[in-house]
Amino acid sequence: MNTKLHAICDGQGRPLNLFLTAGQVSDYIGAQALLSSIPDVDWLRRDRGYDADWFREALKDKGIRACIPGRTQRKTSVKYDWRSYKRRNRIEIMFGRLKDWRRVATRYDRCPKVFLSAIALAATVIYWLWVLSHLYLHSGKPAPSLAPSLALSLAPSLAPSLAPSLAGPGPMLGWCATSD
Repeated sequence: MNTKLHAICDGQGRPLNLFLTAGQVSDYIGAQALLSSIPDVDWLRRDRGYDADWFREALKDKGIRACIPGRTQRKTSVKYDWRSYKRRNRIEIMFGRLKDWRRVATRYDRCPKVFLSAIALAATVIYWLWVLSHLYLHSGKPAPSLAPSLALSLAPSLAPSLAPSLAGPGPMLGWCATSD
């Protein structure tokens, strides 16, 4: 079974929204499905597979600047900020972290709902381990070695104490698709 995972991430590579489509479906389906869930951001970084005039117009209507290189077969070239586009590596790193989980990388589950649930669980654990490591980093205390199950049990009690420094560099958004 071939699938594509579409994800909306923040500027630090933390997943905000996930959407799963069949592998043979166009990337525009994922773009259309996640368009309404895009938060208020300044930039949207995507790869060439998502280059469409209707999508660029929808982003412009929302006040978001698109950083999407044009497809090679486009009649008119599209300008984009290549320096901003280089920051898209954070999204690829997020997908790499998700694929560190064997169940996600090998597409162990045949049912798409169960597979998306496994991805969501992996994303949650990755996010909370990031939060816990940054809490210890800013507190000056040495970080203990935490198993993911312990991190999940501690995370709700630490959530109210999240510092503003964990918010990241500002509102940015990345979006990418991958095939498994």
